[in-house]
Amino acid sequence: QVQLVESGGDLVQAGGSLRLSCVASGSIRSINAMGWYRQAPGKQRELVASIRRDGSTNYAYSVKGRFTISRDIAKNTAYLQMNSLKAEDTAVYYCNLVASRTTGAYETYWGQGTQVTVSS
Repeated sequence: QVQLVESGGDLVQAGGSLRLSCVASGSIRSINAMGWYRQAPGKQRELVASIRRDGSTNYAYSVKGRFTISRDIAKNTAYLQMNSLKAEDTAVYYCNLVASRTTGAYETYWGQGTQVTVSS
């Protein structure tokens, strides 16, 4: 069993900052990538940022220069530092993990989501 626990979502004014955390636990053998997705009301879930095993990162165009994804390998934790927040960043943010367990096959896991609300 693999669990993802997110935290850090909140209500913040436009221009403010938040840091989201995602802790992965359970029978994890190897992590291939961790990432953050978001889903706003009436919209599809979209990739915000991801970080791969080699440390390379990928960002949605809309958040480049404002958001930074990082990780603590020892703690199986990923972070999303969000600066200069805009009203359009309002969404439920989901942690995503691609990892293998004892079987060796990579699988995708999702957290329960954390709400980020940016007031204008």
